Amino acid sequence: MREFTIVREVTLPPEEAWARLTDWERHGEKVPLTTIRTTTDGFVARTGLGRLGFDDPMRIVELDPPHRCALVKTGRVVLGHAELSVEPTPAGSRVVWRESIAIRGVPRFADPLLVASGRRLFGGVIDHLLAT
Repeated sequence: MREFTIVREVTLPPEEAWARLTDWERHGEKVPLTTIRTTTDGFVARTGLGRLGFDDPMRIVELDPPHRCALVKTGRVVLGHAELSVEPTPAGSRVVWRESIAIRGVPRFADPLLVASGRRLFGGVIDHLLAT
C-alpha cells in the first residue's frame, strides 16, 4: 500500500466542510472520466469511456458526522482505504484526508509517481469541494 495525507485549513464551519466532503457524487466533477453513484453502504466510482473502464467500489465502514468517515476500497483494480476527518479550528475547520492505496499491476518502483498523482488528484477534489 502507498500512503499519503492531505491537510487543508478552511474558513467553513465543520458541519459545512463535512457536508461538502461527503457529497460523494460531486467527487467525480474533478476526477477525469469518472462518475460516482451512491450505494446502500457507500459508493462506486466508475472510471472509463463507455464499456472500457473499471469500477472502484468503496464501502463506508465508520461514520461519525461531522467528524470522521472511514472507507474501504473493495474493487479488483484499486485497493486500500481512506479516512476523512474534520476538526474545528478558531478560523473554521481543519480537513485531513488519509489515503492508503494500491493499484493492481503497478510495480513498487512506481510508488513515488502513484503517491504524487494521488496527492494531486485528491487534493484537487478536496479544494474543489471546499471552495468558498
